[in-house]
Amino acid sequence: MKSNDLLAGIRADLDQKEEARLSPRACLSRDAIRLREEKEVNQGHRQNFSIDTDRVLHSLAYSRYIDKTQVFYLIKNDHITHRVLHVQLVSKIARTIGRLLGLNEDLIEAIALGHDIGHTPFGHDGERLLSALCESHKIGQFLHNIQGVRFLQEIERKGKGWNLTLQVLDGILSHNGERYSQALEPQKGKNFVVLDREVGQIKEDASVDIWPMTLEGCVVRMADTISYIGRDIEDAIRLGLIGRSDLPEECRRILGETNGTIVYTLVEDLVANSLDRHHVCFSVTVGNALKRLKEFNEASIYRNPKVKDQTPKIKLMFELLFEEYLRDLETGNEDSDIFRGFLDGMSPEYREKASSPEIVRDFVAGMTDEYFLNQCQKNLVPQRKASIS
Repeated sequence: MKSNDLLAGIRADLDQKEEARLSPRACLSRDAIRLREEKEVNQGHRQNFSIDTDRVLHSLAYSRYIDKTQVFYLIKNDHITHRVLHVQLVSKIARTIGRLLGLNEDLIEAIALGHDIGHTPFGHDGERLLSALCESHKIGQFLHNIQGVRFLQEIERKGKGWNLTLQVLDGILSHNGERYSQALEPQKGKNFVVLDREVGQIKEDASVDIWPMTLEGCVVRMADTISYIGRDIEDAIRLGLIGRSDLPEECRRILGETNGTIVYTLVEDLVANSLDRHHVCFSVTVGNALKRLKEFNEASIYRNPKVKDQTPKIKLMFELLFEEYLRDLETGNEDSDIFRGFLDGMSPEYREKASSPEIVRDFVAGMTDEYFLNQCQKNLVPQRKASIS
């Protein structure tokens, strides 16, 4: 027997066992939908969502997670959460929930690892600053969930994209863990036309709440919240921003007061209330406590003036750097890093479709915090020369 036939047989066996093993509410790997058919996808031992996980892991955007801020930026502390750790925590928590509910862990992992691919440097502050610049240049709001889909489908591999499955892209687009949800039910029957329409709806109105098409996507969205709510508290305590006793009393009583206890309580409650159901949900008591804790974090951590003291400087740097790259594109300055580090080798399709502000948006959004600061140093700060000649 040829090796390809042998591997295809292994995959067929895995698909068959998956159907027998998983919940009837799970999304099976054989039901994955891609925009473009790929011969190589149908060969070998890897199932569809496992392939997507590998593609996310091997994307350049994933490698840049390593120096992307989660909440606290420009702080020298090795134990503060960065985005690379956050997505790993989301993946672990979501896969644990998925295993207990009989869902597809490969699909969960692909969504979880890719869900924050579109984030800018400097976290949500960077996202807001870049969004304001995008709107002023008439290209619409910047939203990291839309940008994540854009990176993976249209920018990675020099504009070829990774051709990920609809289910994974949908999970990334609708992962909004910042929005409180006590319950989520899959919005089934989607296709790529619907995905494009939802992208357009969110661009028009960021408050539009798009729910995932799979239970696996719903689990990742819940796990996003579970993973950061207590972890951000621990980081804030470590930095002296708040004390543990500052947490609302009812939240401490119901959820606990450490990250470990909060995660365990939320996972246990979510699983217990979601078993054998067509949706995932928290109990009313735990859900209300979680909502209250999110409100506490928003007021005491995310909007704390001590966290925002560098934001005016970052804002100015975003504005100046954005305009610098626009000038480079308009003047054809091919020594600029937007040509050498981004556009060089990019597909003609990308360069023809994207306007200059859109190219700048895509370049800046993909930067790590450190690369952004280095670009500011290089482009905005006068450099000493040894001589004029």
